[in-house]
Amino acid sequence: MVRFCPWYPLASAGEHAPGEPGILQLRLGSGLCEYPRGKSAMVHYAHAPDVRAAALALGALHPGPDLVCRHLIEIEEATDLGTFHAKLRDEFVRRFGTPPTFPPKKS
Repeated sequence: MVRFCPWYPLASAGEHAPGEPGILQLRLGSGLCEYPRGKSAMVHYAHAPDVRAAALALGALHPGPDLVCRHLIEIEEATDLGTFHAKLRDEFVRRFGTPPTFPPKKS
């Protein structure tokens, strides 16, 4: 089983994201990005040794209220986080024709 927490504003990641290894997802709070095979609100996947530090760094690169994020809160213990991250990105590329775009370019 894999489960992510609810979405929260990237600007408040310091209050929500754990200071431990994990997976972080970022998407637009509103609107969509244009990709070669469709539109998506998703703009970034990250595998980080410290999810909070990664989220804060991403927030510093793109301040403002328009990005939301969530982090992995449940995954089978035997799952390798690097492999899971690669699977998420690969599935996005298969569906949309390119990796997610960060910083985002709204359509």
